[in-house]
Amino acid sequence: MSTTNCPQEVGLRRSAVHALTIELGARTVPFAGFDLPVQFPAGIKHEHLHTRAHAALFDISHMGQIQVIGTDAPRLLEDLVPGDIAGLVPMQQRYTLFTNDIGGVIDDLMVTRMPDGLWLVVNGACRDSDLSYLRERIGAQCDVRMHSDRALLALQGPTASRALSALCPEARTLAFMHGGEFDLLGTRVLIHRCGYTGEDGFEISVPDSQAERVARALLAQEGVAPAGLGARDSLRLEAGLCLYGSDLDTRTTPVEAGLNWTIAAKYRNDGAERARFPGAAIILGQLKDPNVRHRVGMRPDGQAPVRAGTPILDATGAAIGHITSGGYGPSVSAPIAMGYVEAHCAQPGSTLQAEVRGRTRTLHVCALPFVPHRYYASTSNRSGRQ
Repeated sequence: MSTTNCPQEVGLRRSAVHALTIELGARTVPFAGFDLPVQFPAGIKHEHLHTRAHAALFDISHMGQIQVIGTDAPRLLEDLVPGDIAGLVPMQQRYTLFTNDIGGVIDDLMVTRMPDGLWLVVNGACRDSDLSYLRERIGAQCDVRMHSDRALLALQGPTASRALSALCPEARTLAFMHGGEFDLLGTRVLIHRCGYTGEDGFEISVPDSQAERVARALLAQEGVAPAGLGARDSLRLEAGLCLYGSDLDTRTTPVEAGLNWTIAAKYRNDGAERARFPGAAIILGQLKDPNVRHRVGMRPDGQAPVRAGTPILDATGAAIGHITSGGYGPSVSAPIAMGYVEAHCAQPGSTLQAEVRGRTRTLHVCALPFVPHRYYASTSNRSGRQ
């Protein structure tokens, strides 16, 4: 772990707003090859609750921003993901997944239909492998470019729209899971109405040269405070959202993860023969299999969190799964967790056990999310969810 008092770890990249985060007192950690803020002086709990009540600004510049240029890009990407990409209208965004031949998830990503192709936002730890994968699979027909000269800022919370609209009034009109190019402080930026907290919010792609200026202007708005990776993780866990590498991996299918809604209706509705994405037969077959394991939410008894990797046992003491994400939920004032269990134990209300250092803790299976989503509601929202 690196902090503001320690030398930067060799080889770590710094985002265009790194100096600003240090100025604001951030404690930083290595994450996806970057030196990123995990928390600010107010602390993770405060940042979390502030995001739920007001608005917070996160530096998520470690995410990969990939442009795929070509008129056939939507059709070609459909050969790699289970989602309906060709059906996107201009500037509409969709959450989808790269899958492998056994139906596992290579990465989860956001895709936007642009006038000249597609705009993808992929996980930071997978950005290089995703770029290589795209170039290998569709690079002969499309121009695939990584935009490493752009920062990505996430403004999240119920007052995010008010704060951003003070600087860019047109952004207020964006529907959930839609994007647009806007003038922000004299700079052309790409803004999407989406996020990873369960709250209304925006992700702003801005040239590195202007990122700090934009970030300072957003932080100067009433109710906006900086937040780090710690709060981002507890917010997404409360919202029941998957973290790649924990809740999703190359051995976990979208159906097991409860992400059936990411599979295009044209495949779910007796159209399996048209599906060409990797692992299609396995994934679509699981839709009809009642014995597939499930990702579930769980509430442990007591106040101590149950962490990732903890074995889950049924009433007889038999191992039936494991925790993939666990921590304390500041909004619910209790520990919360997600994990995978066998189908017969996945119903809300089921009582299970967690094996923690040789002792058992009671777990109660519950519906996800732990905190209701408050995404922006719009009659023009025709997309899925993130």
